Amino acid sequence: MVRIPFNLDIHNLIDDLRNFSWKASEILLFYSKMLREEETRKKIIKTKGGEDPVTSADLKVNEFIISSINEKYKKINWSILSEENVNLNSDIPENNLDWVWVLDPLDGTKDYIQGTSNYAMHLALNYKNKPYLGIVLIPEKDELWISDGKSLRCERRDGSRYKLLKPKHKTISEMTFICSKNHRNIILENLIDKLNFKKVNYMGSVGCKIASIIRGDSDIYICLSLPGKSSPKDWDFAAPDAILSAYGGAITNIDNERLIYGQKNFEQRGIIIATNDKETHGRTCKEVKEIIRDYNLFTFDS
Repeated sequence: MVRIPFNLDIHNLIDDLRNFSWKASEILLFYSKMLREEETRKKIIKTKGGEDPVTSADLKVNEFIISSINEKYKKINWSILSEENVNLNSDIPENNLDWVWVLDPLDGTKDYIQGTSNYAMHLALNYKNKPYLGIVLIPEKDELWISDGKSLRCERRDGSRYKLLKPKHKTISEMTFICSKNHRNIILENLIDKLNFKKVNYMGSVGCKIASIIRGDSDIYICLSLPGKSSPKDWDFAAPDAILSAYGGAITNIDNERLIYGQKNFEQRGIIIATNDKETHGRTCKEVKEIIRDYNLFTFDS
């Protein structure tokens, strides 16, 4: 069993992360209100090249979380990988440390700008390129998902907890599929059609999708990145991976292999599948792969 490093107390660390997260929630909700006003909207929305926007909220939460960790734990030999710092080409951590924080200060920025509730903050602590603990904060739903490396809980701001239900075994035709709202492609659309899910929902933010799966509102999420196109990164999946795994679900590639973090350009390429039940997850992956091959929807490397 892996233990938290440097003689830290896991309970004290979780308490600190809880406090950091709810303060981050205040920042995100504050800027969310400002986005509704035309006078302040243009000042908040920025660009970072390509199609992906960034807002003042992304940058403020990024600064706050990093400074909070660094100030509280000055002598700890871990590093922080942040989406915004990578985009700014600053403070990119070396891959030679066992313990690395992986931060996405605002996952679902497009949804945030569009005024939906489907955005989240992701924060994971990875050990040797695998999530050890994870935080997924969903401000608009008053949800703070916390995985401490062994168990999962979901808390409200007042400290009360949501009741988590056990997953039900389902066939693909009985499943509700949760799909990206702003990141879609024709191959994935064809796959969804061929899999014949019971229902398809569309939502931004990987963290919000995974929370939906844990709540039981959805059952499965598939991410398919095309060769030569942009792909999700470590900060999209590390924290959601931590909370879903602690719940008893799984996020893997299509061959039912756990995701590996800290790879080239921090990319998570290919086909990624998340379900709420690790006992049946491998079978689901196999069925999805068979459909892809039967209809020649996607060319696998091997």
